[in-house]
Amino acid sequence: MNEAQVVVKRIQQALENEPRINPHRYPVKVHVVQGAVVMEGEVADIAAKKLALEAAGAIEGTREVVDQLRVVPSERRGDGAISDSLANFLLNANELRNCTIRIVSNGKLETLRKAPPDDGGSIDFEVKDGIIALNGTVISLSHKRIAGVLAWWTPGCRDVVNSLDVVPQEEDTDYEVIDAVRLVLEMDPFVQPEQIDVKCSNYVVTLQGYVRTADERQRAELDTWYVFGVARVINNLDLLG
Repeated sequence: MNEAQVVVKRIQQALENEPRINPHRYPVKVHVVQGAVVMEGEVADIAAKKLALEAAGAIEGTREVVDQLRVVPSERRGDGAISDSLANFLLNANELRNCTIRIVSNGKLETLRKAPPDDGGSIDFEVKDGIIALNGTVISLSHKRIAGVLAWWTPGCRDVVNSLDVVPQEEDTDYEVIDAVRLVLEMDPFVQPEQIDVKCSNYVVTLQGYVRTADERQRAELDTWYVFGVARVINNLDLLG
């Protein structure tokens, strides 16, 4: 067994040991191409995707991980329908009201909203095979994170590539992550965040407090996983008695 085969075997074992990934139901193909570990397949949700990538990166001998994992969408939709929904989300998000919004369609850039001269940047998006790519420039990490979460919320989305640049550059901290998670929970109409406490240490977010239902508990956790930069979520939320 050569070095690449050993690495693949170790990664596959690590995936087996993480119950959120469930590789029997959602098989993940792992192979090495020119020294890089390539991971392909569909996984149950954003948590499984991030945990699988983390597991692969932690294996001794892994030098680079190429992410080709996709999330099983809540519903299968065409790229046009996904684009329409995402455009609606971005245009109606109060937090992004000062951003220019543009869509790449058939290789051409179409402006959906032109912001004032002293604006909050420009968000360009494109959808291909259910994968949403975000490009452009925004004025804060919060704007970048909100746009990314809205993309993940879009029905039919299979993956989000958030390449938005923040200008001027902004130092990222655990406090920035906490603020973003709190804002996202407030934006979600299916979550009541009043009794949810958010803590973060080295991009590991802990949720504590109370929610009304098991569905709300899961939704709050997934919302947190969607936030750009979050490495892991510890869900200590309890159900209201």
